[in-house]
Amino acid sequence: MNKPVDHALIDFNDEDSNRSANPHFAQVLDARLSRRSLLRGGFGGATTAVLGTSLLAACGSDDPVAPPPAPAPLPAPAPSPIVTRLGFGAVGKSLADVVTVPAGYTATILYALGDPLRAATPAYKNDGTDADFENRAGDHHDGMEWFGLSSTGTPSLTAADRGLLAMNHEATTDETRASFFIHPTGGTATLPRPVDETDKEMALHGISVVEIKKTGSAWAYVADSAFNFRIVPTTEIDIGGPLRGNALAITKYSPTGTVTRGTINNCGTGKTPWGSFVTGEENWSGYFFRVATDNTVRGNDKSVTSLNRYGRAQGAASRHGWETASADDRHVRFNISRSGVSVDGSDDYRHEMNLQGYIVEIDPYTKAKKAVKRSALGRFAHESAAFGTPVVGQPIAVYMGDDSRNEYIYKFVSTAVWSAADATPTDRLATGAKYLDQGKLFVAKFNADGSGQWVELSMTNPAVRDYTGYTFADQADICVNARLAGDAVGATKMDRPEWCSVNPKNGEVYFALTNNSNRRVDPSGSSQLAPDSANPRAYSDIRGGSSTNSGNPNGHILRLKEGSGGSSATAFTWDIYVFAAETSAATGTVNLSNLTGDQDMSSPDGLAFSPTTGICWIQTDDGAYTDVTNCMMLAAIPGQVGDGAKRTLSYARSGGGTLTVDTYVGAAPTADNLKRFLVGPKDCEITGIADTPDGKALFVNIQHPGEGTRMADVTDPTKYTSQWPSNAGYGAGKRPRSATIVITKNDGGVIGS
Repeated sequence: MNKPVDHALIDFNDEDSNRSANPHFAQVLDARLSRRSLLRGGFGGATTAVLGTSLLAACGSDDPVAPPPAPAPLPAPAPSPIVTRLGFGAVGKSLADVVTVPAGYTATILYALGDPLRAATPAYKNDGTDADFENRAGDHHDGMEWFGLSSTGTPSLTAADRGLLAMNHEATTDETRASFFIHPTGGTATLPRPVDETDKEMALHGISVVEIKKTGSAWAYVADSAFNFRIVPTTEIDIGGPLRGNALAITKYSPTGTVTRGTINNCGTGKTPWGSFVTGEENWSGYFFRVATDNTVRGNDKSVTSLNRYGRAQGAASRHGWETASADDRHVRFNISRSGVSVDGSDDYRHEMNLQGYIVEIDPYTKAKKAVKRSALGRFAHESAAFGTPVVGQPIAVYMGDDSRNEYIYKFVSTAVWSAADATPTDRLATGAKYLDQGKLFVAKFNADGSGQWVELSMTNPAVRDYTGYTFADQADICVNARLAGDAVGATKMDRPEWCSVNPKNGEVYFALTNNSNRRVDPSGSSQLAPDSANPRAYSDIRGGSSTNSGNPNGHILRLKEGSGGSSATAFTWDIYVFAAETSAATGTVNLSNLTGDQDMSSPDGLAFSPTTGICWIQTDDGAYTDVTNCMMLAAIPGQVGDGAKRTLSYARSGGGTLTVDTYVGAAPTADNLKRFLVGPKDCEITGIADTPDGKALFVNIQHPGEGTRMADVTDPTKYTSQWPSNAGYGAGKRPRSATIVITKNDGGVIGS
């Protein structure tokens, strides 16, 4: 989420706490590049790019290339995608405060911030005086999944006109702590924060499950449905997996370490093969506070190492100051300083932050069942959780990214093997426990020759067990401190892995690497990085003719193909599907995918394949190209790993000579298989994607329109940078609101065809 930042606080959406010595690709390449004469003075001062002539499987360099792994056992054939060629006219770039979709399509606002979820909750006034947010739509609509309902209200895999949308409410539009659009005059930025303000802000976070229904051709949400419910930061949630009952889970609220409260800063989502909803807790660490002397009070024990690694150094300010609102437990828990005298932490909240940062599983059909934090999948800044194609008799694989600078890509492989009977279980959360509470957690290492390995994070791995940087006690400790375990095994630092998704056609896994402002040809300081094989660009983008974005401001999408063993594979091959770029950028060094004006984009973030149509939807959360266009969504029909060519990029170094980097670029997109489908209103992020099983309705979330507005202007609508969705005729007031839209084709056809 790109937003105006109070630099006296912390930029919670761009955390950078990895101080391990693990290599980036630049270090992986050192030996290879020295053999290729890294400093080639003959290139002079020019930056050049050379297009190789061979495909990924035969890179054609002077170094031997590892042969591709043997193919994995084939899963059952996936249904053929409905859409094989994009049939709509591309949407142009736009700075208008509207949602623009292709000709022949209609976008309708469906469910917005503050909309009531029960009949007793009043209509939203949108003037800052509203209350009862536990029974309203939360803020910053994000990841989202569809769950069908039959005409009798039972779960259905095929229902396309009635269903539930389960969605995340990531955060709020803030300025210096206060979530100003939901308070009458902008809120109180000073400490202590008022209770009435903080309780509103807390309730804006979490999850919505809301019934939606089509009547004739019109979609609407059902305001008083018995299925509607919210999960907020005060809702009790079970702990599953290795952390359940572990010493690291003990708090004053749960001395047995079996439950906790709430889910915070939820971003991407996923849908399990057994029909439940999973949500990722992303930028959660910034919600917690530590006093300036906490390291000493803790005796500088290993918990200090853990807290620093997760971005909570002593004295760290919290995002909203919720811990200052009252002495009530619901506020005090956000102060994670050691304040009690117990050895185990049962009299304070020193362990509270250990209970955030997970994939959380929810049964959207049964609101009486407590959600469960699946700790075996690791703790980090989770985006989405993408499930590999289930194969009877094989384990289930879950792919995940850690969305912070220099963090890692992970995979979880279940101990249990897939049974077809579990596709429609009577107890979805019990089935989730079967597949998600026991298994192996892996982290990725990417190699410069286009291969990679999954490295197990467990006490059986000597690199983890004997790590000198942190002493792991057990598997729960490894899961809670997955970042430290990744450090221990030398995992590859990546450029903010955002959403990931699995191509239903071939099982390949796609990761959005959104951008990196610290990429430099000549790095200086610990935060800067040289371009490398999987992140090969370092350049400057002039924004609006004045400000400069340097590094890799536009981002790219990486994909990988598992090797022998399918979901259990420990080797893979990889390439880069597409490099985001402005169409006017140099094709040899920046616009490496040769994007046209109908395809150019910046900062891919949301990423999801439709299981019905086969379309890969790419959504942007950008600050580098917003002088030209608002954020957008594109439709893609990608090929496969290895369908492009190797390229060699050579960069002039300031001290003379060149830095040479090999990378692997997928086949250049065409007008038929990648084009812009939607552009959003001012200051928004496009995120969240779900469609009906017939492919005829597409649900998209518009997050934080108008976030460029200043808190001082909250009572003056003429100064709002956006008035959407009220300017589209939806709801009271003019304060901008995050909202879900539904897109349909005017002829009733399949979206994208």
